[in-house]
Formats: sequence, structure tokens, C-alpha cells
Amino acid sequence: MVSRSCANFLDLVSGDFLDLSQTPRSLPRVLTAPEIISDLDDNVNKDEDSYVTPSVCHGRKIIVANLLPLHSQRDTKTGKWCFSFDEDSILLQLKDGFSSQAEVIYVGSLKVNIDASEQEEVAHKLLEDFNCVPTFLPTNLQKKFYHGFCKQQLWPLFHYMLPICPDHGDRFNRSLWQAYVSANKIFADRVMEVINPDDYVWIHDYHLMVLPTFLRKRLNRVKLGFFLHSPFPSSEIYRTLPVRDEILRGLLNSDLIGFHTFDYARHFLSCCSRMLGIDYASKRGYIGLDYFGRTVYIKILPVGIHMGRLESVLNRHSTSIKVKEIQEKFQGKKLILGVDDMDIFKGISLKLLAVEQLLQQHQELQGRLILVQIVNPARSTGKDVQEAERETYLIARRINETFGSPGHDPVILIDHPVRNYEKIAFYAVAECCIVNSVRDGMNLVPYNYVVCRQGTQHMNEALGVAVETPRTSMLVVSEFIGCSPSLSGAIRVNPWDVDAVADALNMAITMPDAEKKLRHEKHYRYVSSHDIAYWVRSFMQDLERACRDHYNKRCWGIGFGLGFRVVALSPCFRKLSVDHIASAYKRTNTRAIFLDYDGTIVPHASINKTPSTDVILILNNLCNDPKNTVFIVSGRGRSSLSEWFASCEMLGIAAEHGYFIRWKTSSDWESSPLASFDWKQIVEPVMRLYTETTDGSYIESKESALVWHHQDADPDFGSCQALELLDHLESVLANEPVAVKRGYQIVEVKPQGASKGLVAEKILSAMVSSGEPPDFVMCIGDDRSDEDMFESISSTVSSPLLPAVPEIFACTVGQKPSKAKYYLDDTVDVVRLLQGLGTASNLKPRNIDQIHVSFDGLV
Repeated sequence: MVSRSCANFLDLVSGDFLDLSQTPRSLPRVLTAPEIISDLDDNVNKDEDSYVTPSVCHGRKIIVANLLPLHSQRDTKTGKWCFSFDEDSILLQLKDGFSSQAEVIYVGSLKVNIDASEQEEVAHKLLEDFNCVPTFLPTNLQKKFYHGFCKQQLWPLFHYMLPICPDHGDRFNRSLWQAYVSANKIFADRVMEVINPDDYVWIHDYHLMVLPTFLRKRLNRVKLGFFLHSPFPSSEIYRTLPVRDEILRGLLNSDLIGFHTFDYARHFLSCCSRMLGIDYASKRGYIGLDYFGRTVYIKILPVGIHMGRLESVLNRHSTSIKVKEIQEKFQGKKLILGVDDMDIFKGISLKLLAVEQLLQQHQELQGRLILVQIVNPARSTGKDVQEAERETYLIARRINETFGSPGHDPVILIDHPVRNYEKIAFYAVAECCIVNSVRDGMNLVPYNYVVCRQGTQHMNEALGVAVETPRTSMLVVSEFIGCSPSLSGAIRVNPWDVDAVADALNMAITMPDAEKKLRHEKHYRYVSSHDIAYWVRSFMQDLERACRDHYNKRCWGIGFGLGFRVVALSPCFRKLSVDHIASAYKRTNTRAIFLDYDGTIVPHASINKTPSTDVILILNNLCNDPKNTVFIVSGRGRSSLSEWFASCEMLGIAAEHGYFIRWKTSSDWESSPLASFDWKQIVEPVMRLYTETTDGSYIESKESALVWHHQDADPDFGSCQALELLDHLESVLANEPVAVKRGYQIVEVKPQGASKGLVAEKILSAMVSSGEPPDFVMCIGDDRSDEDMFESISSTVSSPLLPAVPEIFACTVGQKPSKAKYYLDDTVDVVRLLQGLGTASNLKPRNIDQIHVSFDGLV
């Protein structure tokens, strides 16, 4: 059954989802590499199941964001649109991190609406003059996409605000989600008009989180990085989003995903683990997720500021004039500065309450302390923003009426547009800067403040400060903002604790200058060395490393709609078909067949693990062929396997990973001549301790092994406890002849020398010793333990004892990285394959006793 979400997007991915006015015709194909013309429209080859080497590697950088780094205005005389670069845009500034020879192309929307009749002309002008590709979203779509889904649903949720009631955030609206997806597809269309296979695509922020899926579908080997500039919420918050899986899978179609802090990355990884069952691991210092054969890397690095741009504004004459004006106006006052958007998450009202508390507790500061709060325009609309604005002005008015005097207001709200040089002048003069956001992705205000307080020679002259005078700055920052971890010398506060914020402000303005100097120097060293160029270089280096193996594997796409993903596997890895194996099966005379049970013959999801009558019939057909030696090799106990396969008289069974083996129903069980099980008395109490403290876990007791299962426990806690249990058991069993291994949601202790790989080796050796060396070997399994079997078969059949190398068909269940060279999609495919082979078998009974060799002779 196709889910509602999936069904809705089947047409969307092919481009027929919403009836929207069309953007102008595709941009002209341009010569982007020597004698290679970009021709990547919707109907081109999707790069599926292809294995090609890229042409000339130019490595252009395609930066994709919601808005282009441009200013736009219409010329009043000519009526034509005029454009210029926005020098304050972080997207433009990041060019400094690329080499001077690198070509950078921007894809995004303009801040103004362009009439449909002018769009084609504007698109050509922007591409030619600015290397910019505009998306031109229809007005109605832009409203639903940006102001609707992005700002009213994603933005609050990512900042930990749930729509518990209609007055507290907007409820999920599927039409807004559909607009979000449609907008992302339009962005993908524009990217595909200019991309080369060698280009790197870097997507920015939460507006475009499903864009990687559209790009990966069009070009399976696209080199794709994504950076999230907002917070990523904890799994308990994120899991409430109805389209949570689609967004997670969209991000996982990237090669590298960047976050400002470890907290945001940790939350994302937890969501992937809890909702998609995808585990992550440290790979030589890098965090990586294995996703259908691809490794998706995680990058943790906060963005920096453009030092040169900031220092150039500090050196402007207009900035010097403004600095002198501020100095004269606030002479003798202690100036505290706040710069925030009018937003419900910036904590402006909480900041004002802290100032009010400070003035109440310290009367000596009354008349001397001033908070200048610069309020940038709100980026979104709604009743929440209006309420935040009303509360801010109400508290400011109350403070000024209570503690103000003629010519002195303790709180100055600047809510009109403030030019950049004016803000920088306030930074340079303010004794303290406070950022009190209750939740914020990064916030570069503290970085700007530190650099401005360091100043330049020109600024020192304007301030009347000698060159040798020590620089000082004080920061009070919320512990819930992205830049907080990198500012170790700041006073960190919980913005909800008004008393603590008031105390922090008092500490900041009364701290000795020597301490202020040390804190400032520490911050300046970090900010100046971790600027935006450093951030870009570091991200691109990791992106290049993440994409290094793109052309070493075969790639093809699977899945519908936003569930699309790319499988990347070895070029020699392919699906095993009945037709392919049947010819080898028919022409061979001595065959060894090894079959796993759970996940191979019966699905893992099946509650009833008993084999069906069809499976029993198929196995009997295979076993009754005198040319076949068939074994079920399982980790299950021998009692269950004996009961289930009692009617398969000629079927061999290796239970508990080969510790017990039986060649046929009438044979006795043989066990490996291994040590005693005294170690169980050590293991069982330890496992019982972890079971009691880990809700949902349990112990499985086998004859030869003990297994601790945690699949029903909390994913994070279960994994944490498994690692601790593994370490605990390894330490207490250091001198015991056992192996302690961690598998998928289990920790197992078993005797050394018991493995599926050894089972395969012993059975094949027995066949050789009996004078019937195999000329056909087939092994099918789905688990990590089956990989030992695949490896063992490869090494055993290459033995010089064999007269000829047999035909080998090592096959894993599921399209995933494996030591096997073949795969089958699921248990249904496995049963179908076995049925096809069973039909071709000779049903004449055979005598297996002639190759039966006891374990004692093989060890």
C-alpha cells in the first residue's frame, strides 16, 4: 500500500504536481567545459546504473540559497531593473574562501517581484553580469513556501515551539508543505540548467531541505553539500513534524551536512537513528552515516565573519563621525548594546526585564546605565511577532518611566532602519554586548562586537585611544545560541533566569579591566582565525573528501517521490537472477549450498518464524538432488531448527553459528571440541545487571552463547548501554576462551572458534576429504555474521587442494555493501531463486554418509 505522502509526490517528482504559472524558458545552454555542452533538462539520462569517469574536473561551485546576494531596484528614468551585489550577504562573502580561479554561480530568488514579461531578460542579465540564476517563484507559491511553511511551521518548530493550541503557532498545513516541495523542485530545475557533473553544489539552510532529493534523482553522482544555519531540534520536538521522514531523507541525499554546533548535529543523528534506524560511527575523526552504500558525513563548524569587510567599515569616515557622536551623547554612561531582529526567539523582553531587575537591585547604576537596543525589522509576520513587539515596548516604557529622568532614558529602542556603519559605531563604543536569545542558530553579533572593540588604527584615532592601550570587551550570551560554545570567555546565561542575567550584566560592567582584557584577547584570537574564509575552506575540503569515491562505485536510484535515494555499490556487485545461476547449476556435479535463516528464508519482521510448507518443499527438492549438499547455517538454537526442519531428512543444520552441526535428520548432533562453559557464570550476572537498568532489554540464553538484546530499548540509551556492556565484558573475560561481539542491537558472548565462516570452511573441507570437491558453491545470507561465511568461502575455494576453482555465488539479501558479489532484494526473491533451482534438480535421493566427516577430524 502506497502511503498518502508517497502517493502525493509520485507526480511531483516528475514535475506535474501543482498547477503553477511557469517560470521562463530554460536558460540557454552554455559552454561550461572544453567541447562539453551542458544539456541537463528534465528528460535527460538520470545517470542511473551508470559507471563513467568524469571529464575535465573544473570543480565550479554552485551556491544555492533562498535569496540571491543582490540588491534590486528599478531605474526611474529607463524603467529597467538595476542590480548590484549585496556586500553584507554571507553568500557573497564566502567567495573569499575559494581560490581566485574558482567560478562561483549563485541560484536563488530575488527580493523583488519581476513581471513575467521581464523575467527572461532579467535572467540573462543576471547570469551574464553576476553569475546568478534567479528562480522566479510565482507570487502565490512564494507566499506559501516562505511565509507559510518556512516561517510559520519549520522556523518555530526548529526553535522548539510546538503548535500546542491555535494561539501558539500554526498547525501543520499540507498545502503549505506541497508549496514547499514545489518551490524546492523549481530550485532544482534552475540548478540543473547550469550544472556540470564535476561541479560542487552547496545548499544553504532550512528553506531547501528536500532539494538534495531532486538533485540526486537527476544526477546520481552530484557532489552535494548542505549547511543548516538554524538550530536542529531534539528528536522529541522534531518527531512531531508530519513530514519528518521526507525531510530527513532529503538531507541524507547530501554528501556532507554541516551544523554550527555539536548539539544540532547530535539531534540530527538521534533523529536518523530513532526514525530511520540509521546508525552513525566515527570514521577516523569524522562522523559518518552509512546510507545505502554511500557515506554521508557530518560537519560541525560555526560560521565566521568577514574580517576585511568589517575592518573596512571601521575605517570609513562616516563611522568615525558616528563614533564621536555616540561618545559625546553617552559620555559618563555605561553603555550596554543589544542588536536583534524583532522575533519571538530573540528574548528582547527578557533582556529588558533583566535590565529592570539590575536597576532595582543596584541604585548606584540608576542614571548611569543605558541599554541601547537596536531592533531589526521582523523577518516574519503573525500574532506571535506582534505580541513580542507589544511586550517589548510596554516593558521599555515602564523602565523609562520608573528609572528615567529628564534627558535620560535607561532603555533606548532604535526600531528604524540602521545602516551598517552606525551599528558598527555602537559596537565600537559599547562597554558590554548582550545576546539573550532563547534559541538561535548562530548569531554573529558577538563576533562583530569583539572585532569592533579591537578596532583599527583609524578607529583608535576617532576614539582618541592610544595604540598601546589594552582593548577590552565583555559579552553576556545566552547558552542557547550557536556561537556560545566558541566564546569561552563570555558570561553564559539562561535567558529565562532574569535574576541570573541581571547579575551577569552587573558582573560584566564592574569586572576589572585586566580580566576584561584577557577575555577579549581570547575571543579575538578565535574570531580572527575562524573567519568566513576558514569556514568555507574547511567545509569544501570535507566536501571534496566526501565525494572522492563517487566514481569508484556503481550508482542507481530506488524509491518513489521524496523517498528516492541512491544505492552506491561496487562495480562488480549485481543482482543474482535465476537465469544467470541456472546454467552454472545445471552443468556442475557437486554443489554446496549454504543458507542463513532469519532475514534470508523468513523475514525479520515476521512474528511467526516457522518455515512455510512451500519453503519445506523447496528445500526438500534441493536436498534430494544427489549433487547437492544443503545446509541451514543459523544463530538459532538446535531445538528450534530441529523441530522446524524435521521433515527435511537430507538437510544439514549448523546451529548457534556452527557450534552444533548435524548432517541430516538421522545423524547425531556434533559440537565443536571447545572449552567448558564456566564463563557463563561470569557473564550472566553482568548481563542481568544491564537488563535491570535498561528497560526493554532482555537476555537470550543459548547452549553455547549468551546474547543481550536491546532492540526494544530506547535507541540512544540502548546503544550507550551496549557499548558499556561490551567494555565491561571484555575486561572481565580477558582470560577466558570466548569472543565478545557487538551485532545489530545485540551484544553476544560465544566460544572462540564458533562462527559461520568456520562452518563453511569445515563443510567444504569435508567434501574435499571425501573425494567430492565442490564445483559449485552458493551462499545466501543477510547478517553481519554471514559476511564471515562469504569471506571464508572465497579463501577456502582458492585452496590448492581443489582440482579446479568452483563457480561461486555469494549473495547478500538487500542492496548494501557486502563481501558478496551478488544481492537479492528480499526473502521473496530468495525463495523464488531456490524454487527455480529446485525445479532443475534431479529428485533422485543421495547418500550423504559418504562425505560425512566428524568435526574431530577437521579441527
